[in-house]
Amino acid sequence: MIQSTRIAQLKTPLLTGSDVEQKRAELKAYFRNSWDTYESLFALINNDDAFLLRPEPLRHPLIFYYGHTAVFYVNKLILGKYLEQRIDPRLESLCAIGVDEMSWDDLDSRHYDWPSADEVRCYRQRVAATIEKLIDEMPLSLPITQDSLAWIILMGSEHERIHLETSSVIMRMLPLEYLDNQAAWQACPYAGDAPENALRPVAAQSVVQGKTEEDPTYGWDNEYGEQTTLVEQFDASTYLVSNQEFMAFIEDGGYHSPEFWTEEGQGWLKFTKAEMPRFWLKRNGNYYQRNLLEEVPLPKNWPVEVNYLEAKAFCNWKADKIGEIIRLPSEAEWYCLRELIETDQPYWQEAPGNVNLEYFASSCPVDKFETAGFYDIIGNVWQWTESPIDGFAGFEVHPLYDDFSTPTFDGKHNLFKGGSWISTGNEAIKSSRYAFRRHFFQHAGFRYIRAQHAEPNQSPVLNYETDPEITRQLETHYGESRLGLPNFQVNSVDKLREEIELGNQCRVLDIGCTVGRASFELARYAGHVDAIDMTARHIQQGYALVEQGEHRYTSPTEGELVNFNTINLQELGYQEAKQRVNFVQGDPCNLKSRFTGYDLVLANDLIDKLNLPVRFLEQIRERINSKGYLVITSTYNWDSEVTKPENWIGGIKVNGENFTTLDGLTELLIPHFTLVSVKNLPLVVPHSKRRALVAEAEMTIWRKR
Repeated sequence: MIQSTRIAQLKTPLLTGSDVEQKRAELKAYFRNSWDTYESLFALINNDDAFLLRPEPLRHPLIFYYGHTAVFYVNKLILGKYLEQRIDPRLESLCAIGVDEMSWDDLDSRHYDWPSADEVRCYRQRVAATIEKLIDEMPLSLPITQDSLAWIILMGSEHERIHLETSSVIMRMLPLEYLDNQAAWQACPYAGDAPENALRPVAAQSVVQGKTEEDPTYGWDNEYGEQTTLVEQFDASTYLVSNQEFMAFIEDGGYHSPEFWTEEGQGWLKFTKAEMPRFWLKRNGNYYQRNLLEEVPLPKNWPVEVNYLEAKAFCNWKADKIGEIIRLPSEAEWYCLRELIETDQPYWQEAPGNVNLEYFASSCPVDKFETAGFYDIIGNVWQWTESPIDGFAGFEVHPLYDDFSTPTFDGKHNLFKGGSWISTGNEAIKSSRYAFRRHFFQHAGFRYIRAQHAEPNQSPVLNYETDPEITRQLETHYGESRLGLPNFQVNSVDKLREEIELGNQCRVLDIGCTVGRASFELARYAGHVDAIDMTARHIQQGYALVEQGEHRYTSPTEGELVNFNTINLQELGYQEAKQRVNFVQGDPCNLKSRFTGYDLVLANDLIDKLNLPVRFLEQIRERINSKGYLVITSTYNWDSEVTKPENWIGGIKVNGENFTTLDGLTELLIPHFTLVSVKNLPLVVPHSKRRALVAEAEMTIWRKR
């Protein structure tokens, strides 16, 4: 039997410093501390057969997690081209990707040829030696930045600390016969009756969240950016909800009262037949709690450990009992409480809560750690919130771990805050942001608040747009320039402004605006822009940008690989201009009468996309003021499946002679307009990272007589 020794935890290293070799030694010590702590946890398993069991059927067996954190280092170092060859290709494939089940019934029925525990032990030794050699020899400059090898080493250490916690949760589900109850991992010995919970006021305030690039500690991508939230006054429970307080919900039939459960919660209840929290047991009429290494009589004054669905049901039950709005806090509301603690890991001398493995290998009484009248603001158990996880304004993925956060931005993963007794490193710092599916179990509980409104003040989740047709439009409008050619939408506005003076009294129609880049660009100079497109999905993109200031989409790079992109109006210089843009769905050939009185109409890449282009030209002139302008750009790519050939206005033979679209436009418009200018503009339509359609559009500028 391997004797397990729980390791005293080093604080997450600062990225700053003045002595490179001292920082190198600090990074090596932190790597070793993370690695040895993980080994210490898995040394609790006394029978290698247990590594292949699946005590949590929604997760892989523990052998996966034992190998996964070592594999993570190698795979990221290979991806970053910091390692030239793999250590064990089979293991580095088998233990690469975990399970994030979509629902409680997403059982993974695939059969894996898992390695033995001894195979993984040997592999981990080889990886550890490789990482330590890398740390000794790698170039290092300070401060450590996200593009350095040192950042990847830190990423691996912090990733292992995440799985230290998630693996401990799975071990709580493993039969006790497979675990040694070792002194180094002993639970809290204190238990008794719980204190009566009470609500305490928290003042209204403005909360600013988000790390900057200059922050001195390592962070995951979702922690960066900025979000400001105005939080109304609320009252928060003094304590986390204890086992004793939650018992009242059970005894009142809470698990059999569907009216207290969300629709999702009712589905989970029906499938699982749950009667009590996951780590409770009932024998001979008595309740017990399963801790990491033992079962004990239910400690009434410890925090209850539940998933979000159970926490939400309890809040609804309590609200019904007292006739007031009781709910979980939002992330910003929790942050108001966190602000009461003046210190943070890595600066504290002693943790102000049961966190960072500084006290117990379990939860402890809810009235042990107090700050400003509240208990367990951090530590003991994670605290569920009402906030689905999303990136802050300015969110960007890290290129070597692009799927850490983005799969969770789906409105189905809720944030929990504050950390648990086994949350170390990045998990224990103020800015950490972790989320799980609402039915998922962790060392997580909750506190409740009494609020003025049933729904917290928080922005909707910005999902990634993935529809190929829409993302191609978004990349064309908002993506980076290709082949050194200017952005077509911006360039078209620049070119028309060479001939047309726009001012704050100018009314503009951007007809066929698609996803709206030219509309925003026009609004920088004009007083009002109506942006109209026939396709509702196009208009939704522009509308989302106006409402949220940001929009996200994926763009193909090669094969099944994609980039994750964020459009930010403030960064593009459209923060003020967006107030002057009105996105509306409409048929260019059949506009409502109110769309009239324009000083400029821009029809970008539209005329050859219409089924009745002549009707469009006849109707649009009536909507333009005298001395106003009509600007048409097009590649004149007439397609018989879009526009019947008899309706083409050019690209045809007339009386045996070539008749261009410019000829047709001139014939149709010259009775009412003067042709001011003809220009050529490059148009780039990207298809993937290295493939794009390059065309040349013709711009004609017409002034109405």
